[in-house]
Amino acid sequence: MTRDQLTGSPLFVDCLYQGSRNGNSSDDPLHVLLPVSNQGGFRIIGKREKPKLVVMTTSLNDADWPDEIDRETGIVTYFGDNKKPGHELHDTPRYGNLLLKYMFENVHGGCEGRRSVPPVLIFARSGGWRDMMFLGLAVPGASSLDANDDLVAVWKLRNGSRFQNYRAKLTILDEPVIDQAWIEQIASGNPLGPSCPKSWSGWVETGVYKALRAPRAIEHRNREEQLPTDTNGVAMLDKIHAYFSDNPFKFEACAARIAEMMLPAIAGDMDLTRAVKDGGRDATGRYRIGEGPSAVLVDFALEAKCYAPGKSVGVKELSRLISRLRHRQFGILVTTSFVGLQAYQEIKEDQHPIVIICGKDIVQLLIRRGIGNLAALDTWLNEF
Repeated sequence: MTRDQLTGSPLFVDCLYQGSRNGNSSDDPLHVLLPVSNQGGFRIIGKREKPKLVVMTTSLNDADWPDEIDRETGIVTYFGDNKKPGHELHDTPRYGNLLLKYMFENVHGGCEGRRSVPPVLIFARSGGWRDMMFLGLAVPGASSLDANDDLVAVWKLRNGSRFQNYRAKLTILDEPVIDQAWIEQIASGNPLGPSCPKSWSGWVETGVYKALRAPRAIEHRNREEQLPTDTNGVAMLDKIHAYFSDNPFKFEACAARIAEMMLPAIAGDMDLTRAVKDGGRDATGRYRIGEGPSAVLVDFALEAKCYAPGKSVGVKELSRLISRLRHRQFGILVTTSFVGLQAYQEIKEDQHPIVIICGKDIVQLLIRRGIGNLAALDTWLNEF
């Protein structure tokens, strides 16, 4: 949507709102769409102590603070604004972490608490200049999380100094369009007015999260979806491949560690097999389903392929892993490259229980654990 169409426009999920082209903060489209400022990751309507509406923005490409949206589940991971050492957790210029603390405390305060939670509109920088894409109307928390998990203060180390920041989980509600009439009612102090979306009022009254879920129409990923496209991600993946290229068998221990990052319920250490005659498996292990005495342990086999990012894992390699799986086992493939289209289609169509961890997945898993640049990656790789 172009700049001259912004005033009074509804907010459509995944619609791109174009700003000006002046090369300064006035290019920002949000202060034309909404009665908020033209800068900052956190912007509000109302008073800081009791905001009526919160607008949260993200670039979705900060390697140190990897905000994410899972469109299949509707869950957003959003990091607060204490991103440099030298300040207490809540001592930030835009008071973003205080806003998060305020909202999440009220989420767990029953119906009266939820009535105090301001609607949250999330936008992501997209396209060029200062253009923004509307991701949706969000509420703090998720149906699968409790008060111990939806807002967590995480530690970070930078230049030898330790500091904390919030990692928040929010749910995008199932509302494809947000009308400006509701924004006006919110600004006037009536968020549950006649234009209020049903999913919002339902959440306030009952605490039920009606998430905007978008199941994949095609279950297999193409090459572009399996490899990083940003400069930093490409460089990280190239470094991993180069590190193990002379001795790909060493990659097996790395692949096992990566699998544990994606599947933290893996029980105990994996058993790495011999470099030759491994029976189609580079490691074996067990995955825990459930908790405590009720847990069930399921066996799995892992195959590691340290391929150059341009070389695909094909049918032959996957058939080797599949043929070695016994009844009630599943497989994990970890590769620095991608799975070819035919092989991926056969896995899905034949419903083989194989977890694919490709190049893009590896980079994202490392970034989530604070390994977001080449220097940090060097330190991590030296462990193998």
